[in-house]
Amino acid sequence: MGKELFLVSVIIPNYNYASYLSICIESVMAQDYSNIEIIVVDDGSTDKTQSALKVFMNDIVYIRNEQNMGLPAAINKGIASTRSPYVVRVDSDDYVNEHFLSVLFMFLSENREMDAVSCDYLLVNDREEIIGRRNCMDEPIACGIMFRTDQLIDIGLYDESFLLHEDRDLRFRFLKKYDIHRVELPMYRYRRHDSNITNDGVADELHRKKMIEKHGEEAR
Repeated sequence: MGKELFLVSVIIPNYNYASYLSICIESVMAQDYSNIEIIVVDDGSTDKTQSALKVFMNDIVYIRNEQNMGLPAAINKGIASTRSPYVVRVDSDDYVNEHFLSVLFMFLSENREMDAVSCDYLLVNDREEIIGRRNCMDEPIACGIMFRTDQLIDIGLYDESFLLHEDRDLRFRFLKKYDIHRVELPMYRYRRHDSNITNDGVADELHRKKMIEKHGEEAR
């Protein structure tokens, strides 16, 4: 028998976020839409990630990189493992509203002429207190966007040389050919904490320059 075909794959890349991972996975498992597979890509974590995942092993597809390959490579590995026509990324330190997948899936499945769809998001702190709401178009993030898998493959997936701003590079290339539409509902929970990968100022600036080198001044 071949691999079961799910309509939506949720890719959860993880590197040393064991303390947040259970909340993330539980929020995806609690969705009111069930035709999904949850793919957790453990990118060579050295913390207690494997212990945190033990309780979920019957409910997820588990992929482990023995060495840390970087975020875009981990996401690409997750996408390459699926046959689902729709894919969405949820980072392991974030979590989602119970209607997150059903609303995004309904939008894309009922609007076949449209491409990807994103939802607004709430900023939360480590105590899961809401500290703000953001418009996903005015302040886009890497997650909470449901893509048609074939379109991601068409643009070449994530550029694995971008260890930061991999989402900006992907979005820039995606929007050259396709569109991302907005659902004005804050269904994604984006966690702000001291260990966010984007807090590294030096690396951030290097990858901003890399964006300009690759795409020109319009990517500034």
